[in-house]
Amino acid sequence: MDRRSILKKSLTATAAAGAATLSAPAISQGRVEWRMVTTWPKNFPGLGVGAQRLADRITTMSGGRLTVKVYSAGELVPPLQALDAVIGGTAEMSHGAAYYWQNKNAGLSFFTGIPYGMTSRELAAWVRYLGGQQIWDEIYDQFGVQGFLSGDTGTQAGGWFRKELKGLDDIKGLRFRTPGMGGQVWAKLGASVTNLAAGQIFQALQTGTLDAAEFVGPFNDLALGFYQVCKDYYFPSFIEPGLATELVVNKSKFAALPKDLQEIVRVASQAEYDQVASDFYANDPRALETLVAKHGVRVRQFPEPILEAGAKAASEVLAGVRNSDNALAKKTAESFVAALNLLRTRTEGTDTPFLRAREKYFKVK
Repeated sequence: MDRRSILKKSLTATAAAGAATLSAPAISQGRVEWRMVTTWPKNFPGLGVGAQRLADRITTMSGGRLTVKVYSAGELVPPLQALDAVIGGTAEMSHGAAYYWQNKNAGLSFFTGIPYGMTSRELAAWVRYLGGQQIWDEIYDQFGVQGFLSGDTGTQAGGWFRKELKGLDDIKGLRFRTPGMGGQVWAKLGASVTNLAAGQIFQALQTGTLDAAEFVGPFNDLALGFYQVCKDYYFPSFIEPGLATELVVNKSKFAALPKDLQEIVRVASQAEYDQVASDFYANDPRALETLVAKHGVRVRQFPEPILEAGAKAASEVLAGVRNSDNALAKKTAESFVAALNLLRTRTEGTDTPFLRAREKYFKVK
């Protein structure tokens, strides 16, 4: 073999080796794995499943460039420390409900839902089109994170009670699990309120630590087994008219992602907001049928005096935020109220009359 052939083969081999050396790190550097911690039990209907589906969406849509591994409640951190895990760097993402963190800023409650507040469609309209997202960003900027709507339960059930509620006197001293500003409303009505993660509620009911509990609705509550302790199940909730869940991401790590991956996270979260809502809407009625037919659950509605007193208490709690010294919480409340007063003209002027007419005149067998 002549010198020219030897040199040509050597250069070709060197180039191939160099390409292999460069390509492997390039692929490796282009792939990221993030941890998502959640407040929900593993495979929990609607919410836990929605968190896993969101992680899978992001992984699939990114072609594996951004892989998200889900840690259910307690697997990496306790459920009500999920946001702190993202703030502290233990995880890159959390999946929960913003009102769990109202102790950090009262304005966060508005991005889950407040008593007598927005329905799920109204809330999405406020966040997406009427300035809600921008204010939410301001609040979370303080903690170095970014929030996105990631799921929705619709109007929730009012809760499980050991005894029938006949009036306001039955609430006095009632040990009740319910979070957020709704908890403040029930406290004003006389209940002793606490917040517990989903996986802790049943034991508290069973041991008598709680007299009543509100979580989500039939789809979740059937799985949690509350019917084994309580038989009186109240509808609808007046404190959670359209609960939203959130995906929270570490803001600096999110900003470091390529623009297309950032957009995938946004779009996947938006898709899950609607997907989870449909999941609950389809499965709540079926779960309620099971609760009534197989487990002897009694479906009830809150007496009018409780609804009226709850509305008064809700107004007082809202006024407290609007008049507070917390500038961001106050700004959030003012934006929320302005949007609610606009959006309810659509809901109450179009949707509500239609629903009344359908209920009254249209029966299909």
